[in-house]
Amino acid sequence: MIHYRNPKLVVGTIPEWENSVLLCRRAIEPQHGKWTLPAGFMETEETTAGAAKRETLEEAHARIEIGEMFTLIDVPAISQVHIFYRARLLDTDFHPGEESLETMLFPEAGIPWDEIAFRTVSLTLRHYFADRSKGCWLFRTMSLPMAYSSDEVWPQG
Repeated sequence: MIHYRNPKLVVGTIPEWENSVLLCRRAIEPQHGKWTLPAGFMETEETTAGAAKRETLEEAHARIEIGEMFTLIDVPAISQVHIFYRARLLDTDFHPGEESLETMLFPEAGIPWDEIAFRTVSLTLRHYFADRSKGCWLFRTMSLPMAYSSDEVWPQG
């Protein structure tokens, strides 16, 4: 019998409202108490966009309209691929889900950069704000270096 060990897909969104983005403060390890974009593991029989929308609803009870895929980041050291979509919040009626301590809209100047949970999220946010300032949205693919600390690993769930 052949046993395959395939990478996991982590999918999420950059929920936009006016000049702010929605972040979630993590209620689980790793990175408990740190801020992240709503994201999590893709499930079977889902599309990446569908999984991103589901994760945003689960983590922030936020209703969104999915936009285009914005970043695709390979993280080979932990056998994961992280995908983030731009998304438009349909309203501001959001609140923390089970895996979030709090949810909040942040303008660029208020992003708690020192408290961002994962490098993939930080990179995605930096590209998002850079593109927004230029008024030109690019799709970005990248690969993180092989060294990746264990406290940055998205939980295997």
